[in-house]
Amino acid sequence: MNGKLFVVGTPIGNLSDFSPRAVNTLEAVDFIAAEDTRVTLKLLNHFGIKKEMVSYYEHNKRERGEIICQRIQNGEDCAIVTDAGMPAISDPGEDLVSLCHELGIQVVSVPGPTAFATALAISGMETGRFTFEGFLSVSKKSRFEHLEEIKDEKRTIIFYEAPHKLANTLKDLYATLGNRKLAIVREITKIHEEAINTTLKEANALYGNGSLKGEMVLIIEGKKEEACEITLEDAVLQAKKLVEKGFSMNMAAKEIASKTPFKKGDIYKALL
Repeated sequence: MNGKLFVVGTPIGNLSDFSPRAVNTLEAVDFIAAEDTRVTLKLLNHFGIKKEMVSYYEHNKRERGEIICQRIQNGEDCAIVTDAGMPAISDPGEDLVSLCHELGIQVVSVPGPTAFATALAISGMETGRFTFEGFLSVSKKSRFEHLEEIKDEKRTIIFYEAPHKLANTLKDLYATLGNRKLAIVREITKIHEEAINTTLKEANALYGNGSLKGEMVLIIEGKKEEACEITLEDAVLQAKKLVEKGFSMNMAAKEIASKTPFKKGDIYKALL
């Protein structure tokens, strides 16, 4: 009988966020697939858990994924953990979960903190609709293509970023998206946690020197509809064009009034 894969969320920074169920799961499984076994060992030691670990990360995920799945198919239970947060979110664990589904292996959630959702919740930005974009590529070409794809995005936009790449990212975001509201949420759940509410222009001036430290989530407002500044004279010109096309003055005034801030009567009077 197949074992199971348990997807276990780990603390972003504060070990107190590790749930009792997560502790019980790591104690109960046969082995743990860890992004960095050194980081996970600190977590296990803190909670007094002794368990076999295998490394599973970006550069060994294909060969190691097959080995892990073979063990699960032979009846062992495995927990996958990342260094911080939920595995499989901007994380190679995505491949292992997908492989398990392909092989008919049951995948069980043991939820924990997720950086982008936590950051959004405390950012003060619009939360109703958003798009999570992960990390920007270090390749200039891929980076530019990614930003071009989202420059007209109306939903709130969320990125992960490392401190040593922040200056370049702020510069590229400002160049592509223009000046928009920005929340930089850093050091989530740690002593120096803060949500910095600023703009892309201001952030470039303040943090373009790379002075801001800590792991960060960047939350950018979506593109706003540009306000249409139309005068009565513009509205009348539009109505005249409709009259030239065969509309009566009354119908032309009514049509343009429905598309502009002006009253039908004012447009009609101006037409006369």
